[in-house]
Amino acid sequence: QVQLVESGGGMVQAGGSLRLSCAASGRTFSSYAMGWFRQAPGKEREFVAAITWSSGRTYYADSMKGRFTISRDNAKNTMYLQMNSLKPDDTAVYYCTARNYSALNAHAKEYQYWGQGTQVTVTA
Repeated sequence: QVQLVESGGGMVQAGGSLRLSCAASGRTFSSYAMGWFRQAPGKEREFVAAITWSSGRTYYADSMKGRFTISRDNAKNTMYLQMNSLKPDDTAVYYCTARNYSALNAHAKEYQYWGQGTQVTVTA
């Protein structure tokens, strides 16, 4: 049973930074791709970034490039999302996700496992 547990959310002023963590357990993730999605109130779930567990190859939504960095620590079975220059529009619940396939993908339906989410609030 794959378990994904997010942490690191909170409230920050515009221009600030946060680092989200996702602790993964229950499998050997060498063949997995992992990702971050976010969902703001009244909006659809939105792709943020993805990473392959084995090689660390990354893929970002265009709007996140340059501000967000996805990474993973294989020894700790933990994935991270470093978010810089945060804007009020980044306010959302951020979800950690995983799929049992190493190809990177931006579609939420392609991911089988989801965490409970962590709230990020950016104030003006």
